Amino acid sequence: MNFICDNCGYESSKWLGKCPLCGSWNSFREMKISKERQTKKGILVNFKAIEEIREERLKSELEEFDRVLGGGLVKGSLVLIGGEPGIGKSTLSLQISLSLAERGYQILYVSGEENPAQIKMRYNRLTSLKNSHDKIYLLFSSDLEEILEKAEVLKPDIIIIDSIQTIEDKKIPAPAGSVTQVREATFSLLNLAKNNGIPIIIISHVTKQGLIAGPKALEHIVDVVLYFEGDVNTDYRILRCEKNRFGPANEIGILEMATNGLKEVKNPNFLFLPHLKEELFGLAFVPLCEGHRVIVTEIQCLATPTYFPYPQRVVQGFDYKRLAILLSILDIQANISTAHYDVYLNVAGSLWIKENAGDLGIICAVASAVKKNPIKQFTCFLGEVGLLGEIRPVSFVGERIKEAKKLGFKRIILPKENTVNFLKENGMEIIPVNSLKEVFAILNFG
Repeated sequence: MNFICDNCGYESSKWLGKCPLCGSWNSFREMKISKERQTKKGILVNFKAIEEIREERLKSELEEFDRVLGGGLVKGSLVLIGGEPGIGKSTLSLQISLSLAERGYQILYVSGEENPAQIKMRYNRLTSLKNSHDKIYLLFSSDLEEILEKAEVLKPDIIIIDSIQTIEDKKIPAPAGSVTQVREATFSLLNLAKNNGIPIIIISHVTKQGLIAGPKALEHIVDVVLYFEGDVNTDYRILRCEKNRFGPANEIGILEMATNGLKEVKNPNFLFLPHLKEELFGLAFVPLCEGHRVIVTEIQCLATPTYFPYPQRVVQGFDYKRLAILLSILDIQANISTAHYDVYLNVAGSLWIKENAGDLGIICAVASAVKKNPIKQFTCFLGEVGLLGEIRPVSFVGERIKEAKKLGFKRIILPKENTVNFLKENGMEIIPVNSLKEVFAILNFG
């Protein structure tokens, strides 16, 4: 008899009001676990005796999907795709199965949420892949044992589970979607993938906080974690890799939701630069690295006077605490105070800035908004801003400059330490700086 937290999967021998791991209140549920998971005996082997295995990947016709995975689906891998309701997870999974079937792979598509008519209706929308249906087998079931049994009989090349929250083991006295059911189902699917060399894609819902629903350990069990993001009111979607045991993490793929399915966006930079040719105060551009891809991102800022003692800080696409640090640096090191301004910061295109290389662009956008002084056209920024106002070096400068130049930018302001190999760049003015004061002198923000 155990008590398990519905939010994170923490187990306790007694009921607790507050989870000591995730801090959630009233989330413990009583669970009777009658099933013991079967485990194999360990094998002792000398490292030199292990034969090198050639990595085999299954490639689809969705190049953006393959690139995010590092070149395609690795055999025996367990891939988790999470996203908000209505974002297009089922459309993505069905399109992946159709494109793989076009290449001759046999697909087992398991649906626990939709009926055959709904799947058929979605399939008919993907008109460009009409002739691949003979390679796809649909299983409408939420019974874990039945799914494992059908997989052993059919032995498909790939399995897609839509979704993991609907799968349940009848031997476990817990409802479908509970922490115990999700965890046990994932372990069973992991064993199926590893023992048979079958790549398995499992679709998962996300919580209100934007995290994968179910136990946090779920992300540690699987090999790859992908987030399918975007605004349901727009056509563009971002497939973001948060974890990848077989390739680089933090890669992103850009897709467009059309009437006949998802389409690849070959040149995504122009999606995130709606005001490239304009001079507006509060506007700055930053070449950011998303995995191995450079995306020049538009930073937008508004600063409006406030008469309340606590000014607002509204942020979208950037860490709130990091912005608070940058505003303090702006006040102390550049004598530009935001104490009497509400600051609204937005990263265009639903992107999220995770690297500190965007600091300089963000702080310049805020200063431009406060001073009502627009930044010169076709200027971009690169660099981390330290607490003392120094501009610190960043990585992959060459790739960032190359992409910015391709988009028509005429000059880039970046750390002096990064300009050693880039003092001369045809068609691009390289402006090295050491401190925030130097940057603002160049921009006439004094």
